[in-house]
Amino acid sequence: MFLDSPLAIKVTNIYRKSNEYFNGNARDIIKNGDDIFKFPRLKFTMTTEESKAIKDTPNPKVIIAGSGMSNGGRIVHHEKHYLPDPKNTILLIGYQAVGTPGRALEEGAKELTILGDSVPVNAKIARIHGYSAHKDSDALVAFVHNTADTLEKVFVAIGEPKSSLFLAQRLKDYIGANAVVPKAHETVVLDI
Repeated sequence: MFLDSPLAIKVTNIYRKSNEYFNGNARDIIKNGDDIFKFPRLKFTMTTEESKAIKDTPNPKVIIAGSGMSNGGRIVHHEKHYLPDPKNTILLIGYQAVGTPGRALEEGAKELTILGDSVPVNAKIARIHGYSAHKDSDALVAFVHNTADTLEKVFVAIGEPKSSLFLAQRLKDYIGANAVVPKAHETVVLDI
């Protein structure tokens, strides 16, 4: 198993240094001597050279790599290498925005252009919902509500267009916030 993301490795090291971020169950496990971040055959690949060497490791293997919706980063190289083989599975964990290679995979694309090459999609594409670093709309409304007295304007710039419009309207209706959804390529100058 490879954790092939320098950012994820750095975040993991932050968690290793502090128990305050864990719930009680995880604290108990750690207190009883279990290093939840260290187990046999887990390799952290911090460097580009280590990442490239993953393909030389015999199967089976699991590669955890930040996706950027398959727009950039190490996942692009892994997808280029592993997508053609029907014995492989690409597991999409996070949100895949419209127009991204990740969304194309999610919607069943049979071919992608990766790093200038046409790559057939023969690997199995699977999806897990529920893993997200983003707050849901209720949490965003609560956040805006708690800061409404200091806000001049709220720009809703994440999510599908329909969902963004709904959230902006909800902020207007329930909190009275001046909430807008910027249009594509719209420029806003903030006077700070």
